[in-house]
Amino acid sequence: MTDNDATQEGLDAAEEEVDEEPAEGAGPAAEADVEPVDEQPADAEGSPAAEAEEADDAAEEDAGPTLDDDVMSDEEADLLIPVEDYLGAGVHIGTQQKTDDMERFIHRVRTDGLYVLDVSKTDGRIRTAADFLANYDPEQILVTSSRQYGRFPAEKFAEAVGARARTGRFIPGTLTNPKYDGYIEPDVLVVTDPIGDAQAVKEAITVGIPVIAMCDSNNQVSNVDLVVPTNNKGRKALSVVYWLLANEVLDRRGAEPSYSLEDFESTV
Repeated sequence: MTDNDATQEGLDAAEEEVDEEPAEGAGPAAEADVEPVDEQPADAEGSPAAEAEEADDAAEEDAGPTLDDDVMSDEEADLLIPVEDYLGAGVHIGTQQKTDDMERFIHRVRTDGLYVLDVSKTDGRIRTAADFLANYDPEQILVTSSRQYGRFPAEKFAEAVGARARTGRFIPGTLTNPKYDGYIEPDVLVVTDPIGDAQAVKEAITVGIPVIAMCDSNNQVSNVDLVVPTNNKGRKALSVVYWLLANEVLDRRGAEPSYSLEDFESTV
């Protein structure tokens, strides 16, 4: 599935097969024989990993909205919500790192070194992802988020569209080990961050299901089929993107979207 394959609903396949961050747990062969043991959750409260993630999330949140409204190349774009609402949520704010994979989604770089994602492309990819997800039975959609600020909106998205959610640490073997009590067989995976959700992405590739991912400027997308470019660390940004995606999926099913943005905003 590549961007050149117009029949695949704009799915982005990658040219390289390299994960930026090694996934946890044993490989697929070992998972098939042994039930996963969760000896020490990677995101246990007070652990160095959890503290580092919270600091990272807080830094992204502090970067927050800016008065500079130069956030997209197509100034005439018909957006799902006013550009000011995207701006206020910080959806456009990337990191100070940029990968070659994400360059096409970047509008410019700010004077402080942060890359600015093109909001019109974010908006368009939300629509494309909704088109794609509407083709699946709701319960066959799985959404994951290991990131603190992504967990609540991911769970709310699952509730809204009838999908399944696995937030927090993704247990190795969830998609690959039938002996595991929590084993499931979804048809499509939605992840909040290909880095934090690397284990889920790895298992999706193993079992051969497509991956939709919220990707920031620093993400590699070699194992992602459909990129939704967005700030995937900020609380408000993730709330907006998941809210819009849920309502667009419901709209394509012929259902009346009944969720407000406030429903998707977690408390700090």
